[in-house]
Amino acid sequence: MSQATTVHQKKSALSPITIIGMLFFIFGFITWLNSVLIPYLKLACELNNFEAYLVTTAFYISYFFLAIPSGRILNITGFKKGMSLGLGIMAIGALIFIPAALTRFYGLFLLGLFIQGSGLALLQTASNPYITILGPPESAAKRISIMGICNKVAGSLAPIILGAITLKNADGFKENLAVMTAEVKNAALNELASRVIVPYLVIVVVLLILALLIYKSSLPEIDTDQEDESTALSNSKKTSVMQFPHLLLGVLTIFLYVGVEVIAGDTIISYANTQGIALSTAKFFTTITLILMLVGYGVGIICIPKYLSQVTAMKLSAALGVLLSLVIIFTTGYVSVCAVALLGLANALVWPAIWPMALAGLGRFTKIASSLLIMGIAGGAIVPLGYGLLADLLNPTHAYFILVPSYLIILYYAFIGHKIGREINHTEKIEQLINN
Repeated sequence: MSQATTVHQKKSALSPITIIGMLFFIFGFITWLNSVLIPYLKLACELNNFEAYLVTTAFYISYFFLAIPSGRILNITGFKKGMSLGLGIMAIGALIFIPAALTRFYGLFLLGLFIQGSGLALLQTASNPYITILGPPESAAKRISIMGICNKVAGSLAPIILGAITLKNADGFKENLAVMTAEVKNAALNELASRVIVPYLVIVVVLLILALLIYKSSLPEIDTDQEDESTALSNSKKTSVMQFPHLLLGVLTIFLYVGVEVIAGDTIISYANTQGIALSTAKFFTTITLILMLVGYGVGIICIPKYLSQVTAMKLSAALGVLLSLVIIFTTGYVSVCAVALLGLANALVWPAIWPMALAGLGRFTKIASSLLIMGIAGGAIVPLGYGLLADLLNPTHAYFILVPSYLIILYYAFIGHKIGREINHTEKIEQLINN
């Protein structure tokens, strides 16, 4: 291949990467609004911990139900139209927040979150395999790390922006609520609930504009069914995606990973408040967690694959997650809260590593495999809910015990799970020898 051809390909790939980066920004902004919505709706709708964490359940459970249909939709629409449709669905979900706020009906908020998650499921099903395939497989984690920066920059901004509006004077409001008469209290809670109306109207408009821009963009289609000669040969007797154990273990790993990532970002504000830290200060802690994730992504971009393999990065990340989980559980105050924030650093390189490891050698099964991996995002619905239940039954600190087995299974996948049932090619064998 000539140098001119290579340069042309790099230039032509710039626009798709920019477009996908913009989508990952949207993922991050919408997703990490939940960290503020949990304490906000807990106050506005008078919820306990378990009920408040239904925010994450409603949002992430949509991935379980919509992942497989999303793959089928993309087969009909293609990547570009599918992404545009996903943004439109998210806009509908955001719009539902308006009547939810006016009625202060928690069920409507949850419905809006479920629909937003449904749109995101379609977007994620398209964008993650797209960016994985859009270049050499050995640097896929590096490209996904770049997308992660777009995601977490948005995620860092989201809680600050929404928190400044919805949690303004929340500490004083919380104290005064206990001494209000029933009529005054109802009026005050209605005013608090109405604070989300303007932000979500803005979100609706932005999503619809982006949907139009994506629809009109030059985003090319990629043939995910294409297989090289080696992959086609190894998959010649395969008739189902269920015949790839390393993929199925990858789904479980993503399930647990998303659960612990959501716990780190979405529980820290409420947890800090239980440790005696005012909400006016605690509302910034999700942003700190995501900034630490950005640091981790920066390490990935610089070091992968030149100094650090995707597999090694995942091993180190999972081991750090176990260590920090124990620090959270056995300390208190700012030390414990800081350990929760540092989980952002531990989590950063897990997601970018799982995708290329789980999709390796899938060939014509890539689309359905991607749908299964997206289903794994439902871990964000189940694992944090388990944390909320443990927080009510035990206490918010000891509820973090749920992290330990999760990180241990992620560690297992990094060492052993990603190799089960796979035919390792020559290049990977050399890489493993170097790593060992």
